[in-house]
Amino acid sequence: MASVEETIAVLCLAYDDNLISEEEFGLLYDEIITNNNSKHSYFPHTEYEPFNWENYDPLTCKIELRFEKGDIPRLQDVLQIPAWVKFYRSSYCPGLEALCILLRRLAFPVRYCDMVPRFGRSVPDLCKITHVVLNHIFELHRHRIENWNQPWLQRNKLAEYAAAIYNKGAPLSNCFGFIDGTVRPICRPGENQRVVYNGHKRVHSLKFQSVVLPNGLIGNLAGPWGKI
Repeated sequence: MASVEETIAVLCLAYDDNLISEEEFGLLYDEIITNNNSKHSYFPHTEYEPFNWENYDPLTCKIELRFEKGDIPRLQDVLQIPAWVKFYRSSYCPGLEALCILLRRLAFPVRYCDMVPRFGRSVPDLCKITHVVLNHIFELHRHRIENWNQPWLQRNKLAEYAAAIYNKGAPLSNCFGFIDGTVRPICRPGENQRVVYNGHKRVHSLKFQSVVLPNGLIGNLAGPWGKI
């Protein structure tokens, strides 16, 4: 039987994927909390101080978020994350904190419960904020890795990449990038399980394929696919 934490996490994902409405989410969320007579006692987030950007140590920031502290506000501006992010009904989170929550979540391996002491927020709120910011970035910037018509993929740039690779000893003079793939495990679907089952990894998964350029950037990302 699923725990309260797992049930709430699944509920957040269902809301994020538009499987349930905001009103349905609120009703189900309140019902879960009421029936379990719990106010997130499994992770007492109220015992921790709210996130304070000014007191965030630069070294800790680099370790936890993998970015220099001075680069985080610039990243917020470039990714066009607003000053305040709405993540549930009338609940808002400062945009800078929301970005930090996303970066902390993406710093593998990190669970939502591991983030509670840092941000002083409940697991469901951390989950909702993460997905809201992630979807915002995806909708605004996905064309940068899905579309081949980019400034860094023009003819002169491709020639520059190919020359850099050839000068490193590659036998081909027209290779401008390197193809690699990754397998991302998913929950076992209720139907058509065979389509997404990976016999080599022995998990249900989706596959992605990318082209990495000599400058370290991803030139193109394709997927997801099931069994290929």
